[in-house]
Amino acid sequence: MEKIVLITGAAGFIGRYTARCYHKHGWYVIGLGHGSWSENEQKVWGIDEWHSADCNFTGLSVARGERADVIVHAAGSGSVGLSIKHPEVDFSRNTCCTAEVLGFIRQCAPSARLVFLSSAAVYGMVKKLPIEESCPLQPISPYGMHKKISEELCQLYGRQYGVASIAVRLFSVYGAGIRKQLLWDACNKLVSNTALFWGTGQETRDWIHVEDVAELLFTVKDFAMNTSPRVNGGCGKSVSIDTVVHELADSLGYDGKVLFNGQVDVGNPHDYLADVSKALSWGWKPEKTLTEGIKEYVAWYKAQR
Repeated sequence: MEKIVLITGAAGFIGRYTARCYHKHGWYVIGLGHGSWSENEQKVWGIDEWHSADCNFTGLSVARGERADVIVHAAGSGSVGLSIKHPEVDFSRNTCCTAEVLGFIRQCAPSARLVFLSSAAVYGMVKKLPIEESCPLQPISPYGMHKKISEELCQLYGRQYGVASIAVRLFSVYGAGIRKQLLWDACNKLVSNTALFWGTGQETRDWIHVEDVAELLFTVKDFAMNTSPRVNGGCGKSVSIDTVVHELADSLGYDGKVLFNGQVDVGNPHDYLADVSKALSWGWKPEKTLTEGIKEYVAWYKAQR
């Protein structure tokens, strides 16, 4: 029989790439989230069935989520800055939403496996790079704390109720379609000749293309269990903000100066680098280089303008 995946937040940046990935692998894709799709757009992104509803027990019931073999929980807020300004909102969108999904699986879909999108923000400030999954969790933002609590809920539901899950701690995800964070902001600044950026430029991140993320979210479903293992979602390469901005500038044809204000960004660590040996041992590997990804992103950005 055809396998069924239900993706919460399927209209979002990561959600739609994940939908297309599962569809490509022959799965029937149920999308749950806000908004509507044109028939053609829905087909392009591999959505076989769409339900416009909140990500809660009622919404999952409307989508008949009890049919799902796998639930990929991609709904929720993904902004550290927003969590600092509005921590209560972030808690509701992330932790409370995850509790609703777990509650639904417990009561209505006990055989479904949950793939939970967590974040490297759960690590906070680390003393050793690359970051292993066993590293102590010391989040420094409400967003990181809320993802940590959500992971703990997954572990609790595994121990108490036998819910099988896996938490994927994503690092810096980018790709065509994202309209926030560094690449989007940098392109907007560079085309308007206001190339002044936050920080020193020497801060480093582990950048992973959204298509590689989608393949990882497909691979890890087979490793979900009631102990709720955790796995890093990165490339295992550290690249500075300055390098990324200059690659964007080159692709955009910007020949002016790129400046940084030297101010420390509250809530974000200086350096992040993932140990991805666990994901690699499961048969996954990143395919898209950062240079390729940036060129694709710039081409998409120009097309939007």
